[in-house]
Amino acid sequence: MNRPVKTTTNKEDLMDKTVVITGASSGAGRAAAIEFARHGAKLVLASRNIEALDEVEAECREIGALALAVKTDVTNAEAMKKLAATAAEFGGTIDIWINNAGVLAAGEFTETPIEVHEQVIRINLIGYLNGAHAVLPYFKKQQQGILINNISVGGWLPVPYSVAYSASKFGLRGYSEALRGELNRFPGIHVCDLFPAFLDSPGMQHSANYTGHILRPAPPVYDPQRLAVAMVSLAKRPRKSVTVGAAASMLRLSHAFFPSFTRYLTAKSVEGYLKKAEPAPTTSGNLFAASDYGTSIHGGWNSDADYDSRKKKAINVLVITGIAAGLFLLGRSKFVEKKK
Repeated sequence: MNRPVKTTTNKEDLMDKTVVITGASSGAGRAAAIEFARHGAKLVLASRNIEALDEVEAECREIGALALAVKTDVTNAEAMKKLAATAAEFGGTIDIWINNAGVLAAGEFTETPIEVHEQVIRINLIGYLNGAHAVLPYFKKQQQGILINNISVGGWLPVPYSVAYSASKFGLRGYSEALRGELNRFPGIHVCDLFPAFLDSPGMQHSANYTGHILRPAPPVYDPQRLAVAMVSLAKRPRKSVTVGAAASMLRLSHAFFPSFTRYLTAKSVEGYLKKAEPAPTTSGNLFAASDYGTSIHGGWNSDADYDSRKKKAINVLVITGIAAGLFLLGRSKFVEKKK
């Protein structure tokens, strides 16, 4: 089940603004397209799945927004430059560019093919660099523009058994910080980062899976529309960094203060889940080609029956983590005192 998400209602700030969204064919990207359409933006929608993009374009037009679907592979720098040129011609300017396309590969590091790790880096990290490289010349010429990077809490929290994913997300933080510093002389250009927790999107169904077991997102799982609202909010009032969801904030703080313990607990949680999870065949998911399934906003991970129980379990995990971290620090301090 997906609880109602509050949406912003003031259209004036985004009316007729040109917004480019990569990964717009499903999940958070599709939700963002609909949310921006409700605010009167002109939308340029990018993805490898042109059939799904055409559906999103039609939905945006039904709302009353101008929209254009452009088949694009974010790993192709020339294709991204063409996307930017198309967007500038379509909208007259490019006001907001949202780097959103992303993938996941799960499995023990050495049991996952190296070409899979490389493709995760190409899409998640190089894809964002390609997007920024394509749009920034337009922003600089205009002396203004907003670049929004959907990074995920994985940019702060390492995820064992998803090494390339963690490498790409940690890399995105560095790319964004360095770019923000370089653009310091352009006060009208903003680089904004989003760090959401797990989303109820089709992303997990699209994942490359080398674990031998069915994958599920860790609760609590948030509605992608909540992230879409955060994107619109950043487009209206740019900020350096926004964390979406209390779980993301807690996990970020946990790793910041207790990195070793949090890393250990995360690994054990994944291992514990995989021991109980049902078997599943090996798949490269949507890494090398667009998927012809899972093109909706939601992935179906939340339901009326399990919403409250998942929420309670997530809260319990956070409480237990906090208690355990406190005990760990207490034991550590006593150990240090004894050594002295």
